[in-house]
Amino acid sequence: MQINMKTKIMVSIVLCILMIFSINVFARDISKPHNWYVKRVPNNERPSADLNMQFISDYNGYYIGSNPDNKILYLTFDAGYNNGNIEKILDILKQHKVQGAFFVLEHLIESNPELVKRMAAEDHLVCNHTMKHFDMTRVRNKEKFAEELNSLADLYKKCTGYDMPKFYRPPEGRFSEENLTFAKELGYKTIFWSFAYADWDNNKQPAPEDAKFKILTNTHNGAVILLHPTSDTNAEILSDLITEWKNQGYKFGNLYQLTKNSM
Repeated sequence: MQINMKTKIMVSIVLCILMIFSINVFARDISKPHNWYVKRVPNNERPSADLNMQFISDYNGYYIGSNPDNKILYLTFDAGYNNGNIEKILDILKQHKVQGAFFVLEHLIESNPELVKRMAAEDHLVCNHTMKHFDMTRVRNKEKFAEELNSLADLYKKCTGYDMPKFYRPPEGRFSEENLTFAKELGYKTIFWSFAYADWDNNKQPAPEDAKFKILTNTHNGAVILLHPTSDTNAEILSDLITEWKNQGYKFGNLYQLTKNSM
């Protein structure tokens, strides 16, 4: 009789735990906005995503290579417009035979179609950063979300004749669980990053030596590096960075490799 009572108590406790877990899951607001970030760690160690955002892996979200022992880097660029520096970046990548991924907007394709064609012709991945760089967490309707991505993909195909690779980066790194669900259902993989720095303000560019030091001291195995190709500083230092990365034994991968190896 005593054993039966203990069993009943244990069963009741387990049921309560399961009930609480279920309530938390169903009560979670999947439309809640998140701002992606990764806290830097010293000594070129690999950073980890905030615990509150690690759910991205459930929705084909990626920010770092899966194997901590692989000295592979993934260069990604958010390119909304051109000021002459994108050509310089492309020249450097061509010189070093390195492939990058460019997340583009409608404006760049319409105003600089030849530049976008060059990206594709030189074997870079030209990926989806949405049409208008909206805060996509405000888009609660799947059809509207799809329109923002599909319209850009259609524009890219009209420009280049190629299908746009199904890699998506949320503007400004703002996203929700709902957004990731939409993207996954549309066949997209959402690409975040494990390193970025303040390089986007053309009126407040970091000093080249400071930028190189910051980037190199935060480089880590499997790093998904976000750079803005409009940056004067990045255009000046990228060749030196690639040379130093190669000297340190790093190789360069593409997003197909990142998402395949992270599954």
